[in-house]
Amino acid sequence: MAYKYIAEAWSKPEKSYVDELIRERLIQWRRQPTIIRIEKPTRIDRARKLGYKAKQGFVIVRVRVRRGGLRKKRPRAGRRPKRMGVKKFKPAKSLRLIAEERAAKRFPNLEVLNSYWVGEDGRAKWFEIIMVNPNHPAIKTDKDINWICEKQHHRRVFRGLTSAGKKVRGLRRKGRGAEKVRPSRKAARGEK
Repeated sequence: MAYKYIAEAWSKPEKSYVDELIRERLIQWRRQPTIIRIEKPTRIDRARKLGYKAKQGFVIVRVRVRRGGLRKKRPRAGRRPKRMGVKKFKPAKSLRLIAEERAAKRFPNLEVLNSYWVGEDGRAKWFEIIMVNPNHPAIKTDKDINWICEKQHHRRVFRGLTSAGKKVRGLRRKGRGAEKVRPSRKAARGEK
C-alpha cells in the first residue's frame, strides 16, 4: 500500500514533497562520479515494478548524462556555416538509453534489466539502472529472472533489447500508422 503513495508522489514531483527531496539530493549527486553504484533504489516502487528484488545478484547504478543536443567539433576545412554540421544535431538515442549503455560498459559482467528517471537540473539528467549478475547462483535459481542467464540476452542493452532501446527503435507502435517507424526513420525517408 505504501508503494501506491510513493508512486503518486513521484508522478508529479512539483506538487509533492519529492520536489524538495530531489533538490536537496542533486546537491550531493553533482559532486559524485558520473557512474556510481548505490546500495538501494531511490524510487523503490518504480524499481520493484521493473523487476528489482532486494537480493544478491541485483545491483543499482546511478548514472548522470548531460542534457541537450550533440557537441560536435567544428570542421577545419572550408564550408559554409549551414554545412558545418555542428549545431542542431540530436542523438538518435534517448538519454536513458545512453545512461544504460554507459552503466553496461562500466560493469561488463552485469546485464541491464531496466532503468528509470530520478532527477534532473538544467545541465544533466540522472537515471538509476537495475543491473543483474547472470552468473550469480541466486539469479540462476530465481524463476522470475533466470531468463536473463540465457545466451541470447548477452549484452542486450547494446542491441536495443531493453525497454528504452525498444522505444527508440519504434517497437512500441504496431500495426497501421507505424510503417514509417521501422526498421528506421532514415530508411523510411529514403536517406542513406
